[in-house]
Amino acid sequence: MAEKVIMLGNEAIARGAYEAGVKVSSAYPGTPSTEISEYLVQYRDDVYEEWAPNEKVATEVAVGASLAGVRAMACMKHVGLNVAADPLYSVSYMGVNGGLVIVVADDPGLYSSQNEQDTRMVARAAQIPVIEPSDSAEAKDFFKVAFELSEQFDRPFIFRTTTRLAHSQGLV
Repeated sequence: MAEKVIMLGNEAIARGAYEAGVKVSSAYPGTPSTEISEYLVQYRDDVYEEWAPNEKVATEVAVGASLAGVRAMACMKHVGLNVAADPLYSVSYMGVNGGLVIVVADDPGLYSSQNEQDTRMVARAAQIPVIEPSDSAEAKDFFKVAFELSEQFDRPFIFRTTTRLAHSQGLV
């Protein structure tokens, strides 16, 4: 049995991505999502990771990697999903080859953002399923499930997190 450790939600997401076999991660920094990439970089021998010039490019990089057949992810905060809308809506009906997960960190209460948005409403409009963990352990475990479902159903998935989950700690 593996030893349990205390992890931030963002750290658990990065670990889940690594354990799921992510090969490409492109992100645009912005609290509350930035630390996912900062934790993921520790697995640099196994994962290609980059900061993109904006969220649209991050999503396009992840879509391209998925179409090439590898598991890929893009990370951003909720307002960045507006910037990524063009490739997001397109990949919804294109399908994927390797699993594709778009991590979006919502900021209820405006702790570090200019507005409040609910990514679940954007996902509904784009017809993209959403997986939403409630703690660090679920964040790690559900991330692996997100890739399995993405490949099983030939669809991108949105992995929604929030400021509270991103920056809280829990046993994993």
